[in-house]
Amino acid sequence: MLDEATIAAIADDLAQAEQTRSKIGLLTAKYPDMTVEDSYAVQNEWRRRGEAAGRRLYGHKIGLTSKPMQQATGITEPDYGAIFADQVYDTGSVIDHSQYSGVRIEVELAFVLRDELRGPDVSLFDVLRATEYVVPALEVLSSRIEMEGRTIVDTISDNAALGAMVLGGRPVAVDAVDLRRVNALLYRNETIEDSGVAAAVLDHPARGIVWLANKLAEHGDVLQAGETVLAGSFTRPMWVHPGDTVHADYGELGVITCRFE
Repeated sequence: MLDEATIAAIADDLAQAEQTRSKIGLLTAKYPDMTVEDSYAVQNEWRRRGEAAGRRLYGHKIGLTSKPMQQATGITEPDYGAIFADQVYDTGSVIDHSQYSGVRIEVELAFVLRDELRGPDVSLFDVLRATEYVVPALEVLSSRIEMEGRTIVDTISDNAALGAMVLGGRPVAVDAVDLRRVNALLYRNETIEDSGVAAAVLDHPARGIVWLANKLAEHGDVLQAGETVLAGSFTRPMWVHPGDTVHADYGELGVITCRFE
């Protein structure tokens, strides 16, 4: 395990990279013995600093839950990160591209929790009972660590590459639609770039929430009532650039649109 001073130094480097819209080198190259637990300690230090500065925890994101995402990154296990309220946009927003680095978009479903979920041993049915509604969402990815050669340790330390979240579409109860069969078409500048179905996320998007609740229990944490949780992408990450308009069509669940400047 890395000592507290080293964890704080890594958090400092990541904060500087975020401020300057730059990237630091691979942590696994600088600290070859760094473990997954070390990387979550770095992430927790980032979250602690944010909350100490007055940022409000809005929810969590889960990453690398589908084959398309694992193939795109070369990483074969899920991870998670924290979402602050100031990272959340509504559909129709104009987003400043320059505040992020390595900007990509993913298509997801967000679960809004009515009840707390406390692991271990949380089941799929526990998640469905605890969910108030599900709503379409886009995740904006931003990387503070070099992307080539990243491992799960680098990604977790980088708060699972979260930049922002865009919410939109039509909220639905978990029993109003077959969540496994929710599908989406992803457009950039009126050209379709990708499509996917939510079952690509661990065979059911709620299984991502199951994994997260039980993983958080290992770190002495819980999913709180009122949190919004991004369940994981069912498309490959799509690069976006200044001037791009992104449009995601979720069929009966509505659409999300945003533009980057």
